[in-house]
Amino acid sequence: MKTFFKFVLAMVISFIPGIIGRFFTPSGGSDLWFNALNKSVLTPDGWVFGVAWTILYAILGVALFLIMQNKKSTCEKRSSYWLFAIQMGLNALWSYLFFGLQMPLLALFVLLGLIGVSVWMLVSFLRINKAAGILIIPYVLWLIFALYLNGTIFLWN
Repeated sequence: MKTFFKFVLAMVISFIPGIIGRFFTPSGGSDLWFNALNKSVLTPDGWVFGVAWTILYAILGVALFLIMQNKKSTCEKRSSYWLFAIQMGLNALWSYLFFGLQMPLLALFVLLGLIGVSVWMLVSFLRINKAAGILIIPYVLWLIFALYLNGTIFLWN
């Protein structure tokens, strides 16, 4: 039962940025600012973001759970936990800056930091549990795609 609660905790933690982001993210035609922006032709439909982020947050939760379950000491895992927390905070901050404050340039800089921290976290996770590290790869790739989309919006608007 203890394993189940660790899994649930890891999942809840991993979805926190998504929950925070929902307060700022536009839905459908309700956000005039976002809909009026010039965007890349590669910008997916809105529903794709919801599906992609749900999958990515779940994958992050599984990766965190694998780290939590690893037999290495908490001291050895401490930096991985910190990196996970920092990237979660940056993830939530991006939504606030981009959608909440409508500041794509500042959001772009946060996204660059988020990618850096996420790559660092990937390496840290790999050292503890190879599967956990590999699970971070789709997240980093999506962040790079998000960087392209955010950069395009900044440059074209």
